[in-house]
Amino acid sequence: MRTAFERLKRRAEFRRLTRVRRRWATPGLVLQALDRPGGQGAARVGLTASRRVGNAVRRNRARRRLRALADRVIPLHAEPGYDYVLIARSATVDRTFSALVEDLETAMKRLNVWR
Repeated sequence: MRTAFERLKRRAEFRRLTRVRRRWATPGLVLQALDRPGGQGAARVGLTASRRVGNAVRRNRARRRLRALADRVIPLHAEPGYDYVLIARSATVDRTFSALVEDLETAMKRLNVWR
């Protein structure tokens, strides 16, 4: 399945976003955003779920939900040239999908990366 964004896969890429500390937390997820040097190209997205989310089954479900959320929202509303990391929270698994969409949209607007 093709997406309109690239994926962040290396630990160094995730760490770079963590150091900037530009983030917004909502009940269902945490969004981190960083403008890439040069600011060109499609948006890149990384997904993560720590052990705080729960056991392996809950973490995998949270990542699947974040992936579906990113596929739906990022291509339409993300600023190009930015890197985004979606971090699952314990509520990500139990929250309705429409509430997760609202959470991501709110976080993107608060970080001024909504277009």
